[in-house]
Amino acid sequence: MKIIEGGVVAAKGFYASGVHCGIRKNKTKKDLALIYSEKKASTASVYTTNKVKGAPLTVTKENISDGYAQAVICNSGNANTCNADGIEVAKSTCDALASVLKINSNDVVVASTGVIGQPLDITPIVNAIPALVDSLSKDEKASKDAAEGIMTTDTRLKEIAVSFEVGGVECKIGGIAKGSGMIHPNMATMLVFITTDAKIAPEMLQKALSSDIKNTFNMVSVDGDTSTNDMVTVMANGMADNAIIDSEGEDFDAFMKALNTVTVYLCRRIAADGEGATKLLECEVSGAKDEQNAKIIAKSIICSSLVKAAMFGSDANWGRILCAIGYSGADVDVNRVDVFFKSSKGEILVCENGAGVDFSEEIAKEILLEDEITIVVKLGDGNACATSWGCDLTYDYVKINGDYRT
Repeated sequence: MKIIEGGVVAAKGFYASGVHCGIRKNKTKKDLALIYSEKKASTASVYTTNKVKGAPLTVTKENISDGYAQAVICNSGNANTCNADGIEVAKSTCDALASVLKINSNDVVVASTGVIGQPLDITPIVNAIPALVDSLSKDEKASKDAAEGIMTTDTRLKEIAVSFEVGGVECKIGGIAKGSGMIHPNMATMLVFITTDAKIAPEMLQKALSSDIKNTFNMVSVDGDTSTNDMVTVMANGMADNAIIDSEGEDFDAFMKALNTVTVYLCRRIAADGEGATKLLECEVSGAKDEQNAKIIAKSIICSSLVKAAMFGSDANWGRILCAIGYSGADVDVNRVDVFFKSSKGEILVCENGAGVDFSEEIAKEILLEDEITIVVKLGDGNACATSWGCDLTYDYVKINGDYRT
């Protein structure tokens, strides 16, 4: 497996585009994105657990109930959530795109992101669809245009692609994502669109995605708020022409490994780009009694506002780590907990067997001043492990969200 260029257009038969249609006031920012496959593709999705769900999720879930889709359209700047005509707008978007692409409207995945509770005028979307379709390309820039079109408060593009082999046949998989705020575990936590030319049955694709998110997107938190519109969608058009993956085995494992490479990368990029963030935080928990306890502890630490604030200040306040473990509800012997802080500047032990140790505050500060910090927690309860991702909590988070709508 190797990292390649191309994002969502790296795989055979996929095209993408992004334009400014007029939803966002800033005309220099794209606000409408399209991903299109030459052939109908096996399609799987996972959706937000928030009971308040955006209309596009309802429509998408219905559209791909047969396990297939051919296009994804997504607007930014307006979530199309809590609107009386939301379903109608989402369906009309699918109809308008299908008419231009000459595909079935039920083969469209529709998504929206942005402000909740504001009516979404479909006119600029419909007017822009012909140009959006005309702009479809396999050029590397096309993936970046689509990635830009789904951004809201994101400060950087998030895309990746890898090549891998299934039964000796080269396949490619790539993805784009948006996510900066309203990000919290228990799928979904952002918008992610993944494309692959691997040939895989819809039920196995859904199995792969549903399994993968448990250790990837469900382990990301920026601010403790689970969004209303988030989902992850994977499309597999089979154009690599490998033997179809219709059961578990070596080929399925190879696909799972490639998918996980893409999702872990996007998780890290989303966490690093948390609203107002200056640092990516990764929490590695090992030695837990079982995986469930490992995940509970990793999430508790990464979600702690006090831990996040300490990391912003490069303060080796390890007591906040122990505190987060203690109230997590995990089955853990707190008297056997070791804590380390690690970055490109080195690693330092700050807590052993649940108690403080002598360490250099100066060295710890130097380690924590880096923009990627790993909090290493070693337990003495078993052999299970888990990893979570998040970011520091800064003044800018409050500034961004204090006037997000106005």
